Amino acid sequence: MIEDYLVVEGVAHQYNFRPDNFVDPVVGPLIGEHLYATHKRVGGPAYSLDRDIYMNGAGAEVIGRSILAESQSDIIVYHETPIYGQFHDGGSDLAVGLEMREMWPNRVYLYGAVSPLRPGAVDRVDELVEVHKVDALKLYPYDVVEGRTLGLDMRDPEVSFPVFERARQLGISVVAIHKALPVGPGPASALGVADVEGAALAFPDLTFEIVHGGYAFVEETAMQLWAIPNIVVNLEGTTHLAPVARRRFLEAIGAFLEVGAADRIIWATGCDAAHPRPLIETFWDMEMPRDLVEERDVPELTKEIKAKILGKNFLRLHGIDEKELRDRIAGDEFDTDKLATPWGGRIAPPAEHAVAGH
Repeated sequence: MIEDYLVVEGVAHQYNFRPDNFVDPVVGPLIGEHLYATHKRVGGPAYSLDRDIYMNGAGAEVIGRSILAESQSDIIVYHETPIYGQFHDGGSDLAVGLEMREMWPNRVYLYGAVSPLRPGAVDRVDELVEVHKVDALKLYPYDVVEGRTLGLDMRDPEVSFPVFERARQLGISVVAIHKALPVGPGPASALGVADVEGAALAFPDLTFEIVHGGYAFVEETAMQLWAIPNIVVNLEGTTHLAPVARRRFLEAIGAFLEVGAADRIIWATGCDAAHPRPLIETFWDMEMPRDLVEERDVPELTKEIKAKILGKNFLRLHGIDEKELRDRIAGDEFDTDKLATPWGGRIAPPAEHAVAGH
């Protein structure tokens, strides 16, 4: 918690960049090196995980404790990813999230991955919901199927709609879609947000969550938030801008607040893409630039709005009663004001930080 406000980590991953997990021996390592460079840049010397641990998969306990014991976060939302064209396990294996949920059942929620571009996608939804009891679905904007890189169109009634229909039938109400950030080669057009509108209009009883909202396509995303009530944004990746590109981050947040979407912004750091603590603290101390407030009439970034973004919006989206949640987690091992050492002391050595600074 931060000042007694609940904090939800809206996206957690465990990346697996071991060579035996690469489908493409060239692209896979490039993705890994890019993400680790970002990890060091965002976290700095105090919050950068040792490279070997990061690349080989830090494990459910290390990542979970970095969120629950080492930051102000109270809840983990683990996202499986369907990057099957580059990683045999999809990039962020559901098994890690299941392990987290088994260890801390009152504090972990799961988004299960499905690729509508692959055969058996509807059956995969059945498995995710009926066997693994996931809370939402996670999609990606493109996939490599039988050697071809295909873009996913959320508006496609033959490819995407059957997945949404089955989700709805099984009681799933939230579908998250990765946007804005490329993950390996793929059509740039699929990273845009235009197709989310068509899905949201066709399925008004589902909520569509634009992950990495605001990292790119800011105005287009803001327009969708203004026009369509069942679209929300998840700030994974966008929060990485807060310590290194403060103005850009606040302009994105400001664009969303400007259209009245304060109730539809979800906090996330993508841990272990970055350690959550410094990003939470940076955001909590931020103020909206005066020129945005005075010249564009952007709302102030008040404590109440920050509290919505950091936790209240996610809880409302998933129908989670805050008082009941607080009662469930009260008195457990993480119910303390004392924060543990980042990454349990598994910090990158000084030589790595020197390289990262260039």
